[in-house]
Amino acid sequence: MFNPTRDEVRDFFSGVWRKHRAREVMTPLENQALDWVLEHPEYHALLEAPAAARTREWTPEAGELNPFLHLSMHLSVAEQIAIDQPPGIRGEFQRLSRKHDSLHEAAHDVLECLGETLWRAQSAGLPPDGAAYLECVKRK
Repeated sequence: MFNPTRDEVRDFFSGVWRKHRAREVMTPLENQALDWVLEHPEYHALLEAPAAARTREWTPEAGELNPFLHLSMHLSVAEQIAIDQPPGIRGEFQRLSRKHDSLHEAAHDVLECLGETLWRAQSAGLPPDGAAYLECVKRK
């Protein structure tokens, strides 16, 4: 199982942006990450300063969203949709895409539910509840 450190995640996304700007060859995963980075121009300046990005902290208490967590969750949702896990997530994503007329907005709906599901699991010390996750997405 792939379990990168915080710095490895930050270096990965900063490296994707650097490779894109330098027009270097990227792996399929890097290309997929780039798609989401391009959807978030508000993160581009941060990705151009990898040393600063490694030390920056984002806290929910300050109302901040960690851009690296956000981009990582986009990749997680994309993988879930690709393999339809939990079963039905692909169809719900397609429904949300039609509703919003936007893959990105649909992904954000799913991200909200994923974040809530992970928070509940961590708070309870239990594994994530796939059924509750899918039900949350269905309510969007």
